[in-house]
Amino acid sequence: MKKIATYALAGTLLATSISFTSCTAVKNSNNTQRGAAIGATSGAIIGGILGNNIGKGGNGALGAVLGGVIGGAAGGTIGNKMDKQARKIEQTVPGAQVERVGEGIKLVLGENSVNFALNQATLTDKAKANLDKLIIVFKEEPDTYIDIYGYTDNTGREEYNLALSKRRAASVKQYLVQNGVAHSRIKTDGLGIADPIASNDTDSGRAQNRRVEFGIRANEKMIQDAQNEAGSY
Repeated sequence: MKKIATYALAGTLLATSISFTSCTAVKNSNNTQRGAAIGATSGAIIGGILGNNIGKGGNGALGAVLGGVIGGAAGGTIGNKMDKQARKIEQTVPGAQVERVGEGIKLVLGENSVNFALNQATLTDKAKANLDKLIIVFKEEPDTYIDIYGYTDNTGREEYNLALSKRRAASVKQYLVQNGVAHSRIKTDGLGIADPIASNDTDSGRAQNRRVEFGIRANEKMIQDAQNEAGSY
């Protein structure tokens, strides 16, 4: 099994630390204690700061996930559920880059997993086949919101790339909805050439930057269930 990167937010109001663990380490960790370490107050502050960056081209899926931090024991319960969902995605979707971030999941699907016709927003048959696998997981885990972000490399005009990335993110949403994922769970945006994950100076780097990112976070039902469970301890 490939490794799932895990970003753990730790415990003060003014600073965070990031750690990475393998699937096994995630599985063996105490998620309730980890979530409690965040704290409800610090979680709200961190979530507010990062949440304000969403829609400004900053953070993308990462910002969406961290903007939903709950904290406390309820956050630990949510984290435990997300651990399981992250492993399920990693096992189901080929080429998926799965990162457990705070109380959510950041999922990156590169053009080897989700690609489009050249300079278009039309999903290829290969992309649809891989999204079909992801749809299975989304249907099995209905208590989440799904934020979809499209990206391009820096070839061509910035304005064109921004518009293209928005259309591609919308195309992914349309395909998910057509195949049974609730429309109300999904929001999309395109960030164009922003937030490159590799150098745009090489063909391989540009290929990595042409990608779709998903931010998966708890919806109100999952949060309420987690709070109820935490209150019963």
